[in-house]
Amino acid sequence: MAKANIPARLGACAALLAALYSGSAAAVSLQQAYQAALKNDPTFRMNFYENEAAKENLVLGRAGLLPSVSAQFSGNKNVADMENLDQMSVLLGKSVTHPRYISRSSVVQMRQSLFNIDALTRYRQGKVQTQASEQQYEANVNEVALRVVGAYCDALFAQDQVALAQVQRDMYLEQQKVNQRLFEKGEGTKTDMLETKARLDLAEATLVEAQDNAVAMLNALAGVIGMDPGTLDTLSSNFRIGDLDVGPYEKWQQLARERNHELAAARLTVENARLEIVKNKAGHYPRVDFIASYSKGDSESLNTYTQNTVNRSLGVQVSIPIYQGGAINAATRQAAANYERAKADLDARTNKIMVDLRKAHSVVQSSVHKVEALVKAVESSKELMKATEQSIKGGVRINLDLLNAQQQLFTSQRDLAQARYTYLLGLLRLSAAAGTIGDTDIREVAAYFR
Repeated sequence: MAKANIPARLGACAALLAALYSGSAAAVSLQQAYQAALKNDPTFRMNFYENEAAKENLVLGRAGLLPSVSAQFSGNKNVADMENLDQMSVLLGKSVTHPRYISRSSVVQMRQSLFNIDALTRYRQGKVQTQASEQQYEANVNEVALRVVGAYCDALFAQDQVALAQVQRDMYLEQQKVNQRLFEKGEGTKTDMLETKARLDLAEATLVEAQDNAVAMLNALAGVIGMDPGTLDTLSSNFRIGDLDVGPYEKWQQLARERNHELAAARLTVENARLEIVKNKAGHYPRVDFIASYSKGDSESLNTYTQNTVNRSLGVQVSIPIYQGGAINAATRQAAANYERAKADLDARTNKIMVDLRKAHSVVQSSVHKVEALVKAVESSKELMKATEQSIKGGVRINLDLLNAQQQLFTSQRDLAQARYTYLLGLLRLSAAAGTIGDTDIREVAAYFR
């Protein structure tokens, strides 16, 4: 699968995006929209930086196993009252002095963990959390691809709806003129005129609704790609699905279980929850550290204010927890409950992805025959219109028959466009659910547009 290297992609498409921004009416292909979404989509930017932050979990977890070095320095000005209490002071009276001196102390200490179950488990958790974030990030890349293609197709379908509504409205206008001429010649009826007018009024309302929906779909696409989409590429006039054998569902199911990024992230989340139990249990275990220190003192205390000392030490420190008010047992039970919750969440995600995979597999398999059938339906509807027009001239059919034939043609054209978009989205959803989607898939889908 083609991995999503975002920093490389962002640099590669910088010039492209600059050109697209230079004019709001510039045409945006599907491939360009996808690249723009990788840079501008706020949801994906959030996912990108979330993954960047999660990468540091590995470093944070490893830090507990590496040496830690600390240094301290203190300096103080001291004024003391010192009373001598020896035998001479009893015979001669109290002897009081007031020493004034500067005391300094500096210590450098190195601590290296020798036995620390908590630190070791945190390191393992850091690796698991980083891997889980990477898998979730790849799933987010797939989700962006689906969102861009879905928004792009929705916008195109909305434009198709406007075009069909426009043609429908214009044909009713023309039919109204024909009915008016026939009525004036005494060959038409008032009923024909009223029927056409009723259809025309409905077509006007449909056109307005379609135009509003087209604007809304373009705005939705603009929100995903972060720019004005301008003119969109449309489906090629020679759109052909061709022979497509996606294979049995069981093959895709196995791929999904092995390679789906969302499931991989969920499995790693379960492992992280298991390690959380181990980490909490470690609160009962002793901790052993190797400690090396170097200290230097200059009149550190009143008793040694005339002395300078240097101390070098090497040793082992053992910390044994005894009782912490039941907090460790409670935290362990809590982690165990979260572990069971993570396993249940994995099962739920698996079931959902298998359902989505089954649906996408069925859509792709059925789309070939559906598109072929709708192409024939459109051609048949066109022939029906021509035949109905000739029958009206011969007096066999009436105006209402022509209006119904026109309505059937428009419906077939709308359904054909929708079936084609559904087929393309089905291909991507099938690949996404199986964890195999990448730049190649986007280019293959973009090739259907011109």
